[in-house]
Amino acid sequence: MDGDMSDGANSFDYIVIGGGSAGCLMANRLSADPKTRVLLLEAGKPDTYPWIHIPVGYLYCIGNPRADWMYKTQPARGLNGRSLLYPRGKTLGGCSSINGMIYMRGQARDYDNWARLTGEKAWAWDSTLADFKAHEDHHKLDDGADPATGDNARFSDMHGHGGEWRIEKQRLRWDVLDSFADAAEETGIPRTDDFNTGDNAGVGYFDVNQRSGWRWNTSKAFLRPAKSRPNLVIWTEAQVEKLTFEIGADGQPRCTGALVHHKRQPVTVRAAKEVVLSAGAVNSPQILQLSGIGPAALLKQHGIDVVLDAPRVGENLQDHLQIRAVYKVKGTRTLNTLANSLVGKARIGLEYAFKRSGPMSMSPSQLGAFTRSDPSRPHANLQYHVQPLSLEAFGDDLHDFPAMTVSVCNLNPTSRGHVRIASSDFRQAPEISPNYLDTEEDRKVAAQSLRQVREIMAQPAMKSYEPEEFKPGIQYQTDEELARLAGDIASTIFHPVGTVKMGHKDDDTAVLDPHLRLKGVAGLRVVDASVMPEITSGNTNSPTIMIAEKAAGWIRAGQ
Repeated sequence: MDGDMSDGANSFDYIVIGGGSAGCLMANRLSADPKTRVLLLEAGKPDTYPWIHIPVGYLYCIGNPRADWMYKTQPARGLNGRSLLYPRGKTLGGCSSINGMIYMRGQARDYDNWARLTGEKAWAWDSTLADFKAHEDHHKLDDGADPATGDNARFSDMHGHGGEWRIEKQRLRWDVLDSFADAAEETGIPRTDDFNTGDNAGVGYFDVNQRSGWRWNTSKAFLRPAKSRPNLVIWTEAQVEKLTFEIGADGQPRCTGALVHHKRQPVTVRAAKEVVLSAGAVNSPQILQLSGIGPAALLKQHGIDVVLDAPRVGENLQDHLQIRAVYKVKGTRTLNTLANSLVGKARIGLEYAFKRSGPMSMSPSQLGAFTRSDPSRPHANLQYHVQPLSLEAFGDDLHDFPAMTVSVCNLNPTSRGHVRIASSDFRQAPEISPNYLDTEEDRKVAAQSLRQVREIMAQPAMKSYEPEEFKPGIQYQTDEELARLAGDIASTIFHPVGTVKMGHKDDDTAVLDPHLRLKGVAGLRVVDASVMPEITSGNTNSPTIMIAEKAAGWIRAGQ
């Protein structure tokens, strides 16, 4: 249901701000109770733009105001003064409408660490596993299958079936990627056919959130089944200016709703029970700061009345920075050569039209690997995204020679950044400063990761392709050279988290309590990637959906 409400009808039990990865699930779960009225607010338009649904369409969504907030980072010292595009989904489905579709949970240690940092054992891996499984629909469990996975275990011990979140195999393979997997194995990285068992070390093809060769976003997964419910109202083109508050009898502010610009008309909406802020790691801290919850000095600087001095709102920003190495190859197909003629492009288009397979069904990265930057580390701390293509920069044309890209990122960066409003105007983008490569450790891991790429590419399995390092170039050898080079060529893989972090009730650095309620304000929770105290060891979309699953359970249980 989408539409204007009369003034008398602008009251709901729950208001969910942000129709992205967390917000779509939240709206579904809260509206499952027919006695509960739920409003979902999304600043962008419905996900009707065709390129959202064709997997390779991310190329046409990122950097396009139809589906992207069009943010940029502040120039960064660690990137040698560069500023980066910072894509964030602005449409129903949020980032799940424009992302790489990789299904990845991270590592068990990530969640056990959250449990330690919050004092809430429900965040531990053994508990979050149930939340992941609750909404999964894994292809390996189709038609009653349940393959054995060793040690008398079954696939269903780790995965769910029948939920909304579809997980499928990719519908393509490439010789050069198969050979890279062989080469990785020659360096000691084991094969894996499931990155999602709690330890993702190994090399293999990524599973993806697709259904029959189409992107499967959270809008299709969670909103479609729920949108006909009379108790769920969905407003698109509804951007929040600020939250509204009342001071309770105990002197504590209570969040009562929000001032929203719905199709450019200001309207105040009220929540009788809770406001759930699910606007993401950039927009959630921005909305809080615009509403008077944030560092007092920053708010006063922009003429905003302070509701709650919360110095850590917008701090603790973490992200995965990817370093792209490009190798020219010989004697094999790559997308560069397939797509460099009209005939080739027509072939690719026809294969997708008739079979929903081939390059148009590609996620941005097909083959993955998780490994350690040095043998002394107890866990995998590097993630590879390997692609049978190359280009100068995201959005540029493919190179006109056969090539592959081996991208590698530090899963556990120690650098921390921030998101801060730049104005009291809600329409103005906030300042985003991830502070990439700000620590000596991060620069060291960057240099180690580039050396490891070279080691894999030098293995016998790659020899027939005569790989030639095109970027960065073999002239860069020392740690200092490689770290500086990483600053020149590295780019975000769009995993911002942590800017409204949860923690122990007595942890002054935590903005939220362990159940994601905002400390010092009643009636307000934050439920999205911003709540992560530390970033997960892998892609962040499905962990964000898991967070929403867990939070929805707590809200329904009055916890």
